[in-house]
Amino acid sequence: MKKIIPLLSVVLLLISCSNTDDEMIAIDNPEIALNIPTGFPEPNEFVRFNKPTKYGVELGEKLFSDKRFSADNTISCSSCHIQENAFTDGKAQGIGIEGRIGLRNTPSIQNLMFMKFYNWDGSKLQLENQPLVPIITHEEMDSSILDVIGKIQNDASYADLFKKAFGDAAITPERIYKSIAQFEYSLVSANSKYDKVKRKEGESFTAGEAKGFEIFQQKCASCHSTELFTDQSFRNIGFPLNTNSNEAGRARVTGITADYMSFRVPTLRNIEYTAPYGSFGQFPTLKAVLDYFDNGVLEAENLDPIFKNNGSSIPLTEEEKNNLIAFMKTLSDTAFVKQ
Repeated sequence: MKKIIPLLSVVLLLISCSNTDDEMIAIDNPEIALNIPTGFPEPNEFVRFNKPTKYGVELGEKLFSDKRFSADNTISCSSCHIQENAFTDGKAQGIGIEGRIGLRNTPSIQNLMFMKFYNWDGSKLQLENQPLVPIITHEEMDSSILDVIGKIQNDASYADLFKKAFGDAAITPERIYKSIAQFEYSLVSANSKYDKVKRKEGESFTAGEAKGFEIFQQKCASCHSTELFTDQSFRNIGFPLNTNSNEAGRARVTGITADYMSFRVPTLRNIEYTAPYGSFGQFPTLKAVLDYFDNGVLEAENLDPIFKNNGSSIPLTEEEKNNLIAFMKTLSDTAFVKQ
């Protein structure tokens, strides 16, 4: 019996140490407060299973900028998602390794924790499932998650961060996806001139911006609704067609003919920084988009009723276009893009 008591003491000590370590991990890697801007919707249902933490976000940002994610070590997520451009790249279509041209325009990355769908066609419903897409896509990184892990697994700085974020140094696909998503969840833009005017923080619209806001409410707000400035629906608004045989818009996901060439309504937040516009960069400027709406869009069986029931156009005078653009620029968050 005398030998059993010391053994029991060791076991209890180990259990006690284990519990202490778990508590220290929780204390040393605190969750980042999700300060939901006034009027914004609740975060999507997946955020609560992967709440951003101090080191999870730090790790995600490091992974986001690591060019070893691509087959030839030349392209990272941040190569196409540039903060100064509201995390777009200024190109009509994304450019991957060896100058390969992608199918679509690079979408902005902001307020993703509030979104229900990801990618132009809504092919992903959960942000944690999205990072693998550019890694394996031929026109983007053309790699594999196992190759990525092989490149970074002996990197001491990663071992340290994975341990701080997840409790041990193991690098797994799930942890990579979760930490990148945590970083992206942290990218909230809600401090534009529009926001400051709404919060009554001493800002006010110019006459042109105020007129533009009125026009926006009359002619644009049905699609670009909520404080996200998108209703997150999929619509065919008669933009010039991408004739690439792989393109079908939302129908590429659903297989439904009625979804052909329908795309997710983009947010207008920071729209000033995200030219060119359209699913494959059809329009170089906001003025070009508004001119196209005014002159008439392409006819289609599934053309959105907003156009179909109004002669396939949104008539706008030159003054209205200028005022609309002035208002849209009030949605620019200079702190968010660090300009």
